[in-house]
Amino acid sequence: QVQLVESGGGLVQAGGSLRLSCAASGRTFRSRAMGWFRQAPGKEREFVAAVSGSGDTTEYADSVKGRFTISRDNAKNTDYLRMVSLKPEDTAVYYCAARNTYYSSTVYRTANDYPNWGQGTQVTVSS
Repeated sequence: QVQLVESGGGLVQAGGSLRLSCAASGRTFRSRAMGWFRQAPGKEREFVAAVSGSGDTTEYADSVKGRFTISRDNAKNTDYLRMVSLKPEDTAVYYCAARNTYYSSTVYRTANDYPNWGQGTQVTVSS
């Protein structure tokens, strides 16, 4: 089982930036596929960004493309979501999710594809 702990959320003004971290522990594999999702009040959880287990393929939701960047530090077993030019509509609880793979280039965009989830971190963007 993989444990995921997120950090880095907070309150920021529109146009500002944040970097979310997702530290993995437990039965982790370097070749884990990672996804970031978010859920705003009264809305369903939605896909934000994901990286393949091989680390060479990323995908982003259209709403964040060009503003958010997903990255990984293998030495620290930590994944990051760098968010710039934040907008009020980015306000949500952000979750990271992991799926152990075997260096596959497949990117998973659906929440049901991930068995391991973090607790979530609140991001609030004021106008």
